[in-house]
Amino acid sequence: MTPPRTPADVVVEARDVTMAYGDADVLRGVDLDIHRGEVFALLGPNGAGKTTTVEILEGFRRRSGGEVRVLGADPERGDDAWRGRIGLVLQSWRDHPRWRVAELLGHFATYYPDPRDPAELLALVGLTGQADRQVNRLSGGQRRRLDVALGIVGRPELLFLDEPTTGFDPEARHEFHLLVERLARDEGVTVLLTTHDLAEAERLADRIAMLVGGRIRACGTPAELARRAAAQAEVRWTADDGTPRRERSEDPSRLVWELHRDADGPIPGLEVRRPTLEDTYLHMVHRAADDTDGTEDAKERAA
Repeated sequence: MTPPRTPADVVVEARDVTMAYGDADVLRGVDLDIHRGEVFALLGPNGAGKTTTVEILEGFRRRSGGEVRVLGADPERGDDAWRGRIGLVLQSWRDHPRWRVAELLGHFATYYPDPRDPAELLALVGLTGQADRQVNRLSGGQRRRLDVALGIVGRPELLFLDEPTTGFDPEARHEFHLLVERLARDEGVTVLLTTHDLAEAERLADRIAMLVGGRIRACGTPAELARRAAAQAEVRWTADDGTPRRERSEDPSRLVWELHRDADGPIPGLEVRRPTLEDTYLHMVHRAADDTDGTEDAKERAA
């Protein structure tokens, strides 16, 4: 049983965070809590405000309103010591192409008071065999592992991963997932992950927040999100005359019980398809779009 959380366990805390660019409201009151040692995924369609939210938490963008605490400090006033406690793995980063892997990692280590040993870090990310290779000669998966090594060389307590597996083939993605799981499980690193890959979020994340239209529409484990979404399960079976049947239900167990009762025996072709994370995500996006349309209609009527 997971012990109860305490205030000391909260690594990221955001309350009613807003962000506006001119007349455009990008964030409309974002609330977040991320706990120590968990992998937390932030999902959302393009334009939902994911990048803006993460940049505010990293201290790279000044918010319009609200309160933010990351590792106990306001990111807008984070000093060098605070920045040394976070690690960043950006979506696209191609600096230092002619450096050799071990040399680059050793150079970055000099910027931190208590860095990881570069050789041990290369072993951790699976790049020992590429230590003397130039960065521009690494494969995409190897380059991404180097990005992670650079992000954690300073022993960060919090690691930001922005779209980490974009363009990966399935094998490279699998290896990267194993690395993230190892960091969280064995190293105790808290990870904030942004991704468009629903399967990736479902595999890696302890909890998932869905950011749609500048607001957090839902937050919880994948199973909790499916229950909250009000997305109906689909029950499929074959009728007595051989006709395929299907029916959606918020209570599929009761529907199956009724089918068994009416048939007084087994149901041919019985199958229950419960809501997936994708169903939940699409439900939230569509509901947010409906809410936005309703707001715009109300504004037009008021005008």
